[in-house]
Amino acid sequence: MLKVREMPEELKITVLKNESDLEETFGREALVEFLFIHLGKYGDSKEAIENSIDYAFSREKGKGGFVLVAQEQEDIVGSLVINDTGMEGYIPEHVLVYVAVHEDTRGLGIGKMLIESTKELCDGNIALHVEKDNPARHLYRKLGFDESYLEMRYEE
Repeated sequence: MLKVREMPEELKITVLKNESDLEETFGREALVEFLFIHLGKYGDSKEAIENSIDYAFSREKGKGGFVLVAQEQEDIVGSLVINDTGMEGYIPEHVLVYVAVHEDTRGLGIGKMLIESTKELCDGNIALHVEKDNPARHLYRKLGFDESYLEMRYEE
């Protein structure tokens, strides 16, 4: 198991834009497993994570996005999934669906690096949903996100 106490010296952030990019690096199964484990109680099912990756890699009109992966050598230490909305001007153009950092490297700035990289890659507004008790809310505020809306859902 990865045991890192300081920012990895050889941290590499890779942008994945399609399935072949993913398979050329570490594969879908490893990425989904990483996100599932390190999102913890703020995560979703493996199926939902896979669906978000499929959506990010889709070439259908109004869909798309990308996946960022931070790795130290061969180990994934962080990942982020962006889905595009195709709704420019009235709904944010991008949704930050998932961001996770390996539990052994939290607090070292990897999440910040992933989000800053995302801000550079996205043209247009970025939205995200965050649980009220998620400590990452403080990071999102520091990086320029504000709490504009209260989300309400009707679920069947």
